[in-house]
Amino acid sequence: MTPLTHRLSRLAAIGVLAIAVAGCSSMGAQNPSGSLRPVNAVADGADARLMLKGADVVAYFTQGRFTQGSPQFRSVHEGVTFRFASAEHKALFDADPKKYLPQFGGYCTNGITYAIPWGGDADSWSMIDGKLYIFGGQASKDAFELDVPGNLKLANEYWAGEVSGTNSFWQRGKRLVFRVPHYKSGEELAKMVAEAKAKKP
Repeated sequence: MTPLTHRLSRLAAIGVLAIAVAGCSSMGAQNPSGSLRPVNAVADGADARLMLKGADVVAYFTQGRFTQGSPQFRSVHEGVTFRFASAEHKALFDADPKKYLPQFGGYCTNGITYAIPWGGDADSWSMIDGKLYIFGGQASKDAFELDVPGNLKLANEYWAGEVSGTNSFWQRGKRLVFRVPHYKSGEELAKMVAEAKAKKP
């Protein structure tokens, strides 16, 4: 079997798996029919698409910290539910939702630099030029911060040109098989981060 044939077989298997799980809640939660697609959302109770497991997206801007929202204060924007810690935060969001939306659908920003919509922990985040970016943990954030301008440029290009509007499961599977030219494994990134930290005084 040639390398190309092997890769195509893997992609076909991923496609079959994606179809098999089409009815699962995570597939539906991450792929609403509105303009926010794909999104880092989960099904939770009556909320079919809850952004960032209910994190209050306004709190990052007003309090500079991660805060869990409450089902008591919720808004639905483009088919996605957002929860807030207070009525004041809900009102701020309702007045200007786009201002508070996490970039790249709330997925790990470092993952989007590889065109992979995956991960994203609400308590691992950064504000860059007044915009909210979510990461898949401190290691992912550290890797992204090795070259913020360069990585942000890549993420914006992949999101606009390839990821936005797609099915998260299909896009993820495609780019785990057909990797971008600059792809780095978790081990490679960890080594680069360690080397960068060792050079700091």
